[in-house]
Amino acid sequence: MIAGSAAATVTGVSAGSAHAAVPASPGVTYRNTIAEQRADPHIFKHTDGFYYFTATVPEYDRIVLRRATTIQGLSSAAETTIWTKHAAGAMGAHIWAPEIHFIDGKWYIYFAAGDANDIWHIRPYVLECAAANPVTGSWTEKGRIALPLDTFSLDATTFTVNGTRYLAWAQNDPAVGPGTNIYLARMAGPWSITGTPVMLSRPTAAWETAGGETVNEGPAVIQRNGKVFLTFSASATDANYCMGMLTASASADLLSASSWAKSAGPVFASFAATSQYGPGHNQFTVSEDGTSDLLVYHDRSYKDISGSPLNDPNRRTRVQKIYWKADGTPDFGIPVADGLTPIRLSSYNFPDRFIRHWEYRARIEANVAPIADSQFRVVTGLAGSGTVSLESANFPGYYLRHKNNEVWVEKNDGTSLFASDASFFARSGLADSAGVSYESYNLPGCYVRHYDYLLYVQAVSTTTGRADATFYTQ
Repeated sequence: MIAGSAAATVTGVSAGSAHAAVPASPGVTYRNTIAEQRADPHIFKHTDGFYYFTATVPEYDRIVLRRATTIQGLSSAAETTIWTKHAAGAMGAHIWAPEIHFIDGKWYIYFAAGDANDIWHIRPYVLECAAANPVTGSWTEKGRIALPLDTFSLDATTFTVNGTRYLAWAQNDPAVGPGTNIYLARMAGPWSITGTPVMLSRPTAAWETAGGETVNEGPAVIQRNGKVFLTFSASATDANYCMGMLTASASADLLSASSWAKSAGPVFASFAATSQYGPGHNQFTVSEDGTSDLLVYHDRSYKDISGSPLNDPNRRTRVQKIYWKADGTPDFGIPVADGLTPIRLSSYNFPDRFIRHWEYRARIEANVAPIADSQFRVVTGLAGSGTVSLESANFPGYYLRHKNNEVWVEKNDGTSLFASDASFFARSGLADSAGVSYESYNLPGCYVRHYDYLLYVQAVSTTTGRADATFYTQ
């Protein structure tokens, strides 16, 4: 995770001259999908400059690993099978949800497995590798993580808070009912826990029990500004699958269930407009420059599944940027459309305000909710000729366009007039070359600028006008 705050600083002495420093977390984009038919993804950025990527394969029979110096590079990176299921006995079936971690100078993979003769006897296991490169190094089995309750258990993950290492996982406890709950315990070593685990979350709400399944699973942790955020996945592994979140203070007793507050509803869920269904089993990583937190997750591109979701192989690995609200909590937004991920555009002279659509009118506003109203894909301009167009993230096919010099978000009607009105030249920021200004394709010399917080396309000739027409990508 990123240290510190992403809030921009403001300089200047008046509203007319105030402006933002270049954002601490500038825009970053990726092209989804990262990997087809790879579920429960885990991407780990190591100090050696490589990202390491592992995930569940549809055959549920092996653990695979890739590495690349960029996240996008993982898409084409060679994949190596570093471990294969046993032909008999334990670790012989349902090889699920591997995660790779680097602890005290060695690599560890946590994964779940059933028995060859009892495929639902699923428990957590650990592999170890002492080599610098875990893709080519040899892995040894450290065995099963012994838990006090010997029941269905999976999705182990590990993290540290204030120097203490914890293990979080999902497990069934027949005494409290069907399904799986989220548990937490201190670790005594990379493959053992100590003390009594605590149940942090039990699926009781409708959004946690949809599709006929009672599920909390796939815990993942991200920390920021003294808070610990533990996300988890809920409901059946079809289009009902979604993410919830638990929040605690880093200074609290994390082994006390009362230290954690649970989200009232899902924080990330299916979004039909972008054709993304069942997003979840997430983890977190950071951008190449270390300034953006990223959500790593799987979903499907269709809603309806024939038969059991576990027999459908098409969960795929995706990434997108996480934004942080003014109150310090993460905003995951929506699962964005396939292809290029969107950005946000903050105002140069009103740094807490972002371009957004509201009832289809474009404006700048602070604390945008839903955040997807302020996310746009910068795509090849509809008019071509070296231009760009800004496509709404939550209304695919709708673009920023000008009409009567006002800027609106409207659906592409396929006309040449719309294409021209929705195309812009991306110029160096008129008030700061580190920013961007958008010059109209068919009104040369006119730029997208804000006035009374609404967006217009106008000629700019003053210092204020140039400031109003300058934006930063975030």
